[in-house]
Amino acid sequence: MLLKVWRFLTLLLAALALTMTSAHVLELPVKMRYDTQFYTAVNGSLYRYFALVGAVYTLGSIITALVLVFLVRSRRPAFRWTLAGATCLLLAFGSWLVLVLPVNLEIAEVLRRVPGSAPAVWARLRPRWEYGHAAGFVLQLSGFSALAVAIISETEGGHGELHAAP
Repeated sequence: MLLKVWRFLTLLLAALALTMTSAHVLELPVKMRYDTQFYTAVNGSLYRYFALVGAVYTLGSIITALVLVFLVRSRRPAFRWTLAGATCLLLAFGSWLVLVLPVNLEIAEVLRRVPGSAPAVWARLRPRWEYGHAAGFVLQLSGFSALAVAIISETEGGHGELHAAP
């Protein structure tokens, strides 16, 4: 019972974390065409709660996935898929730390020093911020998928491989 609850919680948090980066990817093509002033206005208002809520989802999914790795350590192939999923979630967070967070910090520092000067900085850093989120999305989707496959691999008739229906 504990394993089922933990798997559910892990999948739920991973899915919710995935919604954050999925939103960025869906917005990317349109936002890349915005003029700098409008882009700055949108980014300065639209993502206000992403940091708080996203942190809970993202860190929660990583923590629960790592605990899940421990819980399934003796269950092959679920262990391998779970480990892959947890690793991808960790890598997604790492990509955010390396690609996106520095942009956020630079924008905050510029706004602190010279209020109203963010558009020039956003113009320079926009691709890194947008494509950094896209990279995180790919890693989070891979992590979520691996976690789902770990569960499927243990369903009736599952032997750790995915097969097309007959």
